[in-house]
Amino acid sequence: MFGYPGGNVVDVFDHVRTAKFRFVLGRHEQGCVHMADGYARATGRPGVAIVTSGPGATNAITGLATANVDGVPLVLVSGQVPLSQIGTDAFQEADMTGICRAATKHSFLVKSADEIPEVVAEAFYIATHGKPGAVVIDVPRNVQEATTDARYPERVSLRAYHPESAATPSQVNRLAKWLNEAKRPVLLAGGGVIAANAAGDVAALAAKAGIPVVTTLMGIGCVSASGMHSLGMAGLYGSYAANAALAAADLVVALGVRFSDRVTERCFPNGVHRARLVHVDCDPSSIDKNVTADLGIVADVKDLLTTVNSRVKPSLRAAWLARVAEWKAKHPFSYRQLRRGVIMPQAVVEAVDRAADGRTLLVADVGQNQMWCAQYFRHSHPRRFLCSGGMGTMGFALPAAIGAAIARPDCRVVAVAGDGGAQMTIQELAVAVAERLPIVLVVVNNGCLGMVRQMQDESFGGRRCAVAFPRVHGAGCPDFVKLAHAYGAGGVRVTDPAKLDSAVAKAMRAKGPTLVDVVVDPEANV
Repeated sequence: MFGYPGGNVVDVFDHVRTAKFRFVLGRHEQGCVHMADGYARATGRPGVAIVTSGPGATNAITGLATANVDGVPLVLVSGQVPLSQIGTDAFQEADMTGICRAATKHSFLVKSADEIPEVVAEAFYIATHGKPGAVVIDVPRNVQEATTDARYPERVSLRAYHPESAATPSQVNRLAKWLNEAKRPVLLAGGGVIAANAAGDVAALAAKAGIPVVTTLMGIGCVSASGMHSLGMAGLYGSYAANAALAAADLVVALGVRFSDRVTERCFPNGVHRARLVHVDCDPSSIDKNVTADLGIVADVKDLLTTVNSRVKPSLRAAWLARVAEWKAKHPFSYRQLRRGVIMPQAVVEAVDRAADGRTLLVADVGQNQMWCAQYFRHSHPRRFLCSGGMGTMGFALPAAIGAAIARPDCRVVAVAGDGGAQMTIQELAVAVAERLPIVLVVVNNGCLGMVRQMQDESFGGRRCAVAFPRVHGAGCPDFVKLAHAYGAGGVRVTDPAKLDSAVAKAMRAKGPTLVDVVVDPEANV
């Protein structure tokens, strides 16, 4: 459990002190929820956080929305003023039920101690069944102080929530038939594939039937980037091969995707596609929401693929795979050196990739650095690339990396952030030091808010506003190395391209948290 105490949750903390689970004290409530989020993304198990009422609870909203939109199972316990004071503008009162309505999957206001065991069981059930999401348990102070002999229920039964669904035999037969008939099929894999632990099933279908695989940002890692069937990420900042394959396909099977604007603007304009489109998702509300499907199937991705794989005929599809392989070979991601002797930000991700091994877990922040992590790191495993997809939350990387490192001590966790995103949650570096986590925080330091600067240059005639940070000693303010040392972490600044690889590799061998401040060309674009 990750959290931060306060007056209206102090009764619970009196028992957290003797709890049999590990408690991690964050430095800000948003960071605490991102830690729980990173823990959940890295394991598939629900993350848990606890905060106090009022500002403690409202500080957690960004983390809740970040997890919820990406389908991450998370439970937040928040303190609340006593029931008798609700609605009186009491000290540190906030209407969490109302505030959470658009940011969570569900929220509970506990009205008696007798409800607590059942509410906790239902919260975890809702967070983990159907499309995963964030659930809040708001517990008033007087309820915390009460006693009860209520017990944790043996099973959960919610009259109004039955998310389990399965494809009908006719849907399975139709999908298998279309896959067998298709000349140019493509699998579009999203975050739902990873959430369903179905990455192996996607890879098996691709190999058996000779089908190239394209991913969304959230689906990265469900197939190995080095595999012959992998074409990388589709959409606005996707690869040429991925977008070209989707455009040329005669059948697109979308698995666990939301069809967000990042993909639809480039690949499915106006919500349509010339090919046959099959959309499989456990969330019925996602079917036909943004893109109209020829066949919509509400089902667990893994369950469906297990059935469909047995009905799909083996096929080499040599001509189609050769065609997409040519696109992949001729049009890889590439960049040119803008200024001699200045590090390009893409080279930073390449250096991390070279230093990585099969146990590396990469966490990206938001902005240009996120897209470069998607493009230039060779992802090969599910749950080894974590990022805020739908919400695009700056400051996500460091606290999420802490949660991931606690969840996966077998992995070397590397967080990559811009100098803007790093400053939003840099205080959580203290947690990494206190917990002795060997996390590497790589700051891609271009002295500006790079993605906004790029948008202003490309769409507003180069009229820049509020994107540049003051330059101090050749780096964006503050001095990140001194800041790392102040928190008790290691720190090194890199300005010479020739020293980049050795600095990153050394940081990844360190036994404690290390910050690598890499000063890069501020004019580089995605």
